[in-house]
Amino acid sequence: MKIKQYRTQFIKELSPLYDAYEAESFFYLILEDKHKLRQIDLALNHELTFTNSDLTAWSSFLAQLKKEVPVQYLIGKTNFYGLYFEVNDNVLIPRPETEELVEWIISENVKSANPRKIKILDIGTGSGCIAITLAKNIPHAEVYAIDVSKKALETAKRNAINNKVDVTFMLKNVLELEQLKSDFDIIVSNPPYVRNLEKQEIRKNVLDYEPHLALFVDDNDALIFYKKIAELAQVNLLENGQLYFEINQYLGKEMIELLENMNFRNIDLRKDIYSNDRMIKGNI
Repeated sequence: MKIKQYRTQFIKELSPLYDAYEAESFFYLILEDKHKLRQIDLALNHELTFTNSDLTAWSSFLAQLKKEVPVQYLIGKTNFYGLYFEVNDNVLIPRPETEELVEWIISENVKSANPRKIKILDIGTGSGCIAITLAKNIPHAEVYAIDVSKKALETAKRNAINNKVDVTFMLKNVLELEQLKSDFDIIVSNPPYVRNLEKQEIRKNVLDYEPHLALFVDDNDALIFYKKIAELAQVNLLENGQLYFEINQYLGKEMIELLENMNFRNIDLRKDIYSNDRMIKGNI
């Protein structure tokens, strides 16, 4: 069967669940990963075909997508800030909003022609996307990362090797830490922040397949991770140190109050590309 013909069939079969643009993006992600063919290749050669064994494999992909398994898990990787990261059901799939947080940190810390060494800690690293991207783009940074999940850290370590950066990974539960063993110039975290009351807003492909440990917090203590990390930052951030968070879009006001009450300065709440309150920074 001609690949162009199969593409039309593929998009049509997914149409009850996904719009045509999203279904087409899935098609080209799989096509490039499994066949090393890009959209431009198909545009230039309409006669490209799938073999019967190819069609069998694609039927399996289609069946999984109909169950709303994330396409990133099917191909085992995703792109984040121009880097490729292995992803699996032990880690969250990195989001564009998190790229914005990373861009904010990089833009504020790649300025001096002769920068001094800085130490960065990423709390709840998951796939390692934040820590690794910062290590890749801030050459004068010494980067550390912690997570409560051993399997997530195994994934993050592979991602650091694949992206050729040095990051020190540690297995720790941040809620059990009294203090950190070192001081840092920057502490960053994208902790669990989705309340159970917001589950109805979460798509099935996230709710059914991504790790709940990294997603959800109790409705009555939604800022539990932020409070704890801010407490640690009070002790372990160096003078003029920076604390960055990705946050729940509905809790921007509460996050400002939290940081103000803990004597952080220069508090800056920013919106993401979707105009949701998504990132906040404070200085110690």
